Amino acid sequence: MTTIGMRPGDIRPGGLQPATRRARPRRRAPVRRETLLVCGIVSVLLYVVMNVVVALQSPGYSAVSQTVSELSAIGAPTRPLWVVLALPYTILVIGFGWGVWRSARDRRALRVTGALLLAYGLLGVVRPFAPMHLRPVLAAGGGTASDVAHITLGCATVALMLLAIGFGAAALGARFRRYSIATLVVVLVFGILTGIDAPAVGANRPTPWLGVWERVDIAAFLAWTVVLALMLIPRIPETTSRRTVSKS
Repeated sequence: MTTIGMRPGDIRPGGLQPATRRARPRRRAPVRRETLLVCGIVSVLLYVVMNVVVALQSPGYSAVSQTVSELSAIGAPTRPLWVVLALPYTILVIGFGWGVWRSARDRRALRVTGALLLAYGLLGVVRPFAPMHLRPVLAAGGGTASDVAHITLGCATVALMLLAIGFGAAALGARFRRYSIATLVVVLVFGILTGIDAPAVGANRPTPWLGVWERVDIAAFLAWTVVLALMLIPRIPETTSRRTVSKS
């Protein structure tokens, strides 16, 4: 028997035996940038479904005159369902923010936009622990620190929305800039209208259009999220860039 072509490592006690090769552990492939950006679109669809489905579980609820937060208020029959659905929404928003961050490359304004969207998503982790009380409870003086925290989180959320739109406007060309500015105007106008009617919630007074003002405000931001995702998805094809690097 010849040993030509055999390596020293192939010889084992008791004769010639083929050496076993150690299997290299496979590295987990990173989540694709496009997948993270699609998370933003899916989060918008989920939020719309949440507003429709959860509101239907409360016969007396009016989307025209009541806020979204009242669906998750302490004592509201819809709170458990809203909290359950809000978890995947929060995860999707965080994923989207990370996708925008990864899309930035050398564009500082877009990187800041991604960071702001990440912060916006992370607020969703805290939000279930700071719900408001129902209107009759607030009017009777039953408000607690949870209501104060809820208002604080609401203000922080709006601020992050405005900042994200503002920095995003400077990142993706003139057309997106004009669209972002228009979105900023809508968010500001309907945010002011929402703020004017908001004190009536704590006093349990009628708020005929509060739900509309708030939902237009939210819808403008959600639409901007979808447009941002659609603009970023085709911009930096990762597969093409990887092939270019490997060839060089």
